[in-house]
Amino acid sequence: MPVPSSDFKKALKRLPESEKEALLLRAVRRDAELYETFRFELLADVTLAQIQEEAADRIHELFNLAVSGRLLNRSLVKALRASVQEAARARRITKNKQVEIDLLLYIMRQCTDNYSGQFDSVYDGFFNATARLAARLPSLVLKALHEDLWLEYKSDIDDVLGQLHNRSKSRHLKFELPREFAIPS
Repeated sequence: MPVPSSDFKKALKRLPESEKEALLLRAVRRDAELYETFRFELLADVTLAQIQEEAADRIHELFNLAVSGRLLNRSLVKALRASVQEAARARRITKNKQVEIDLLLYIMRQCTDNYSGQFDSVYDGFFNATARLAARLPSLVLKALHEDLWLEYKSDIDDVLGQLHNRSKSRHLKFELPREFAIPS
């Protein structure tokens, strides 16, 4: 992203209000994420929970569309990647890292609850992508959230890690998948 110069800022200040409004409306029409960010920041009736719920709905829809694909394992990998991007988008809109972590846990629950049969497929792309996300999640929680919140996520993360370790493919991963969410003392 380019950094606005001082000349640009001065020219912007000289613009009349109507032209500023027109520029802003043109910018939000072109960029959906910018629109969502301004919508969250400017409208009082748009809450953090509402943004999280909308993102969860889009994630659910991504996985529903994946089921209709011809190659289910590949479609699920694409849905998983798009869902992780959707969680990151929600974090950028709200500037709240806990929203992203909650959505990532929602994604993990979608994978383990609805598509765990694909973990045993001869194609290991979906299992590997899910395991990579599960391996990344504990460090993300430790880095992004206050230590008072760590215990809230421990049982959910341990459950997901346990389900992944129960699969025979977990022994053949090329990276370390933790057995449990280890909270430092």
